[in-house]
Amino acid sequence: MLVTGSVSTNKSRDDAFRQGLRELGYIEGKNIVIESRYAEGERDRIPELAAELVRVKVDVLVVAGGTSTTLPVKKATSSIPIVFTNVSDPVGAGLVASLARPGGNVTGLSTVSQDLSGKRLELLKEVVPKALRVAVLWNPGPADENEVKQIAVAARALGVKLQSLQVRDPNEFRGSYAAMKRETANALVLIQGSFTLFHRQQLAELAAKNRLPSMCESSSWTDDGCLLSYGPDSSYQYRRAATYVDKILKGAKPADLPVEQPMKFELVINLKTAKQIDLTMPQRVLTREDKVIR
Repeated sequence: MLVTGSVSTNKSRDDAFRQGLRELGYIEGKNIVIESRYAEGERDRIPELAAELVRVKVDVLVVAGGTSTTLPVKKATSSIPIVFTNVSDPVGAGLVASLARPGGNVTGLSTVSQDLSGKRLELLKEVVPKALRVAVLWNPGPADENEVKQIAVAARALGVKLQSLQVRDPNEFRGSYAAMKRETANALVLIQGSFTLFHRQQLAELAAKNRLPSMCESSSWTDDGCLLSYGPDSSYQYRRAATYVDKILKGAKPADLPVEQPMKFELVINLKTAKQIDLTMPQRVLTREDKVIR
């Protein structure tokens, strides 16, 4: 298993994956061995860690990260089966030939369905109806850039102006939030990529400190202080990844295993953060939540 983040930042997902394996009869240390490598948020380390796992001659390589993590892993081996867990556009990224017939040694679970980015902005606008200017914070990369484009389309339809801010280093975070304040942003969308996901706690804390209602992709963000998250249930995704491992270990080829698109979504609300920024959550949004953090 190759993980973009650290043991602590990926714990809930690691636990979900192992739970999925246990449900399929795999007991770690008895009939399965998991070799884990953590990049600690440093994408430059991915090729080296991927090469290391290839040398270990693992039977399946599970990638706990997005497109920018999976691409170097694919370059590292054309023979070891690869299962990705968090790729937004596997066809567009060149990881698979098609969702139905991946065609190579790579398959897994996609995280994006049509209009998901627009839905996040729509929900944020429901929570902050007077939001006319929304900041979007993201780390440069093809997948993140594509999501920013989707949000821009939704913003035009909602009459919202976007303030796009790129961050490449944690030292840029405070300056970005200062820029949001100067431009009087009313709310914030945090784009989930391997870099921002690793630094999610700091980004969420800065949003709360600057009294910015924030929208994120997965519950790991709301657990760490983001106001809202809406997206695929990440624990479910990782449990599902175990079924791909099971099928491959029993002889199935990645080329013949269709890429699974998200089937289960969740809206999570952090009421502690809402209180911290003096925001009253609309009842119509509260009635639609799947989980509330109090």
